[in-house]
Amino acid sequence: MSGGLAIFVKTPGRSPIKTRLAHSRGSPFAEHCHRLAAAAVSSVVQRFVDNSGWQAHWAVAEPGAFSQWSGLACMAQGEGGLGERMARVHGELIEHHGRALLIGADSPQLTVAHLDAAVRALDDGADHVLGPAMDGGFWLLASRCRIADTLWLAVPYSHPDTGRQMQAALSAAGTCARVDTLRDLDRAADLLPLLADLSALQEPTPAQQALIDWLGEALQNAPP
Repeated sequence: MSGGLAIFVKTPGRSPIKTRLAHSRGSPFAEHCHRLAAAAVSSVVQRFVDNSGWQAHWAVAEPGAFSQWSGLACMAQGEGGLGERMARVHGELIEHHGRALLIGADSPQLTVAHLDAAVRALDDGADHVLGPAMDGGFWLLASRCRIADTLWLAVPYSHPDTGRQMQAALSAAGTCARVDTLRDLDRAADLLPLLADLSALQEPTPAQQALIDWLGEALQNAPP
């Protein structure tokens, strides 16, 4: 079965980007890193949709910023906190595509195999699939049914146990499978480990390779 996938992004120049990274490296660095990471994620997503029949979108945070994002269809995150925005995008994808897969632009080392694993878990009967992040959050959430707004709003976001609480809430409402844990990019301290993760890829996309090259040069010139 196919479904709908959304990559959550913020637009440089319209919203603060990666504030913790910007604090130590500066806003231009953080914004460029976000752009390259988003391009890397979308390049993997494009390989995934070419073979799966899923439809992919940018989920854009800011009204009127769709023109800043190309290559995929755009949809609005809408207003509110992260839980409200994820609920809105997830609900639209379920309504229009039957299944939903949400990811961010913070784990550019993901592979098609990671996305395929999430889809297989749904095919095997899981109601939901969660991809935990090393910082305690989650980098992927996939579903084949709606999630109540109250569940989205009950989970505290940007906490060390956000992923654990989301998995517990999803498991209480149905069945929840897991896929691999990935590192996400939030702080300067994440840059070198992320570069190692990216460099370990056997077949990086050209956009992933561009991020590898840029990060390698940036870290060589100004180690964290």
